Amino acid sequence: MARSAAGLVALVTVTATLGWWTGRAHGCPFCGVVDDSLAMRRDAANVAAVGEADGAATAGSDGFLAQAFRIDQVLRGTLPAGTNTATARVDGPLKGTALLFGSMSGGPLRWSAVGANEALLGYAAAAPATSLAAADRLRWFARRLEHPEPAIAADAFTEFGLAPFEAVREAADAFDADSLATWIDEAGIDARRRGFYGLAAGIVAARAADGATRRRLREALEAAIDTPADDFRAGFDGLLAGLLVAEGTAGLDALEHRGLFVPTARPLDQRHLLAALRFAWESLGDTIPRDSVAAATARLLASPAVAADAAVDLARYTAWAHIDDVARLWETLGRDDPLVRRAVAGYLAACPLAVARAHLERLRAADPARLDAALEAARGPLAR
Repeated sequence: MARSAAGLVALVTVTATLGWWTGRAHGCPFCGVVDDSLAMRRDAANVAAVGEADGAATAGSDGFLAQAFRIDQVLRGTLPAGTNTATARVDGPLKGTALLFGSMSGGPLRWSAVGANEALLGYAAAAPATSLAAADRLRWFARRLEHPEPAIAADAFTEFGLAPFEAVREAADAFDADSLATWIDEAGIDARRRGFYGLAAGIVAARAADGATRRRLREALEAAIDTPADDFRAGFDGLLAGLLVAEGTAGLDALEHRGLFVPTARPLDQRHLLAALRFAWESLGDTIPRDSVAAATARLLASPAVAADAAVDLARYTAWAHIDDVARLWETLGRDDPLVRRAVAGYLAACPLAVARAHLERLRAADPARLDAALEAARGPLAR
């Protein structure tokens, strides 16, 4: 059945709304990694070098800080003849040594700099090339995730956050199960890292050959999930996703038994749950049928804090089997929440089934102005 132009717009809109997790599945979509790693910057640069700060940082006409450096050693590429200094953009004033990255695009080299001690310089020089197989690279970085030098640990974490999820799965043999079980529950671990370690624990548990390892990691995940909290739990989505990776469809039952799907659950926990379900739909189709993920998502339509987001996700999944549940939101939670009405209108406009048109006609007959406003809003990015 042909979809209307409005329906196509609505479906494109909900797809764009969820753009952070569509396309290639990243190893840790929950980690908030946005910057390239040092190896990525090194290999993308025309010249990578080690330099020494040679003056104070000053603001240029563009408002960005820049600082002069004396170039001591070239790690990659070739400097133009006679070049032994560089003026590089910096995030803040640097002292001592720095990594310099020079790139050109039809003009002179444009430099950026990152402060670096001897340990970080050695790490950046030795990091495997980005041209190598992703899983092989991750095995090298896995040993440095909790490196005592914070900058090295952070960069290794960045590599995992940006890697394809399948590469992280393939590199599961590089993780130590005992360390993962400890890190998940360690008070001093950064919360974002805890989420990634939860995901990694699920990967290792799913691939472990012995029952004892699987049991220990599953129990560590469950204990971390069950830890009481009265505030925002960064990384909680990664723990939930880890349990889904470890247990497959049974993981959905485990989350249900913890009361995460009931409307009275903590709103923040349900936002984490929705993120974990998105991850499952995108990356775990081999162990959790997508219909099961959609059905679990539909259960969250009764939860005020995430009902609109759940409806958007169901449209993204083209999960039209839940159309009546979505349509009912208009008269319930949508009565006082324009974002719920917006999500319902977008879902119905995107759905190609005749029943969707019937629902839209019914809503238009009851209140045409309100429906038109919701349809117009559904054409723009959804924010909540």
